[in-house]
Amino acid sequence: MSEVKSRTLAMGESEAVVGREAVFAPFSIGTMKAAGSHDELVVLTADLGKYTDISDFRHRYPDRFFNVGMAEQALVMAAAGLSKVGKVAYCTTYGTFATRRAYDFLAIACAHSEENVKMFAGNPGLMSGYGGTHQANEDLALMRSIPNMTVLDPCDATEMEQIAAMAVDIPGTVYCRLLRANVPVVFDAGTHKVRVGKGHVIGDGADIGFVSTGSMTERVLDAREALAKRGIRSSVFHTASIKPFDSAGLLDFAASVKRLVVCENHVASGGLSTLVIEAMFDAAMHRPLLKIAIPDQFTECGSHAYLLNKYGLSTDRIIERVEHWLR
Repeated sequence: MSEVKSRTLAMGESEAVVGREAVFAPFSIGTMKAAGSHDELVVLTADLGKYTDISDFRHRYPDRFFNVGMAEQALVMAAAGLSKVGKVAYCTTYGTFATRRAYDFLAIACAHSEENVKMFAGNPGLMSGYGGTHQANEDLALMRSIPNMTVLDPCDATEMEQIAAMAVDIPGTVYCRLLRANVPVVFDAGTHKVRVGKGHVIGDGADIGFVSTGSMTERVLDAREALAKRGIRSSVFHTASIKPFDSAGLLDFAASVKRLVVCENHVASGGLSTLVIEAMFDAAMHRPLLKIAIPDQFTECGSHAYLLNKYGLSTDRIIERVEHWLR
């Protein structure tokens, strides 16, 4: 858990992880594993190598590392070109820049041609303290609407490392939210495996069924423990895979609970909440459903803890909203 800072962090600083084990730069660890057995893997960045955990790769493989400068469209086009000559291009920048500035380039130069470009996008949702210009609050909705695109939202260090290691073998274009610096460990690396297109069910409580993705799963699991002490039994359907989405698994899970609470570090429109509603509508299934997500507005600057609490995504606010909903 990392909801302790009271100030907005400077660029490059990272939240201290309190109450959980953490791994530093799991993206770098996974990428280095992939690079060791895949000579075709190259890494590109748009002048954000220091802030996307790729320094180790740059030092070990200087001939396979490219910094294109502050030019996200050029970043994507260079990656697409490298793919056309047999390379697998890992790209790093912030999610806002990857999606808002280079959307057409990811769609046409990459996904349209099914190029082997893997975009790892930092500062997802409210993880950035720098307000609407740097908070990628709508990136999953944008990326999942592109054909041929795999879209992933890892929960913790375990999933981040695994996805970085396996993305080289995922066909076509991938968009993955990047967890950087000190990343908490929520799932045991020895037993938990990310599966593209598959979700994970945790627990069997039937009063509430939480559906979550990305960093929200950590808070959902904490909320689940607290609610259990108050007599509310719940279970969790976690998915790192936004596209393809495990609709069948979600429907089985929904059938096992009385109510659903969808939690995402993303706006409620077009992301996980929409995926859940679409799957249930298509199957003519109904459950009372509460959406816990970033509101439809440009969000403020502030510390991570402040932003999570203000916009209802902290563990305490999840508990509060669920209890109020059940009254």
